[in-house]
Amino acid sequence: MAGEDRGTADHRGDLHGSALGRQVWRINCGDVVNRERCLTVLVERNRVVLVGPPGETAVLTTGQLGQLRTALREAAEQAER
Repeated sequence: MAGEDRGTADHRGDLHGSALGRQVWRINCGDVVNRERCLTVLVERNRVVLVGPPGETAVLTTGQLGQLRTALREAAEQAER
């Protein structure tokens, strides 16, 4: 798993979830020493919140970057409603 480019496939079904009644997007990523981490995107009122790994740097593959772009676009659309 570590070092594997899992972000190249379309994992839209894996991105979506919910927490406390609101939609949440989770994007798998790594850190600078290739440990598995996660970025979370959610909407709080009319604002998009991006939560990174605590005290870590998020390193994304091109596929994971595409997932983040999709999550941010969908969250922005939800925040505008």
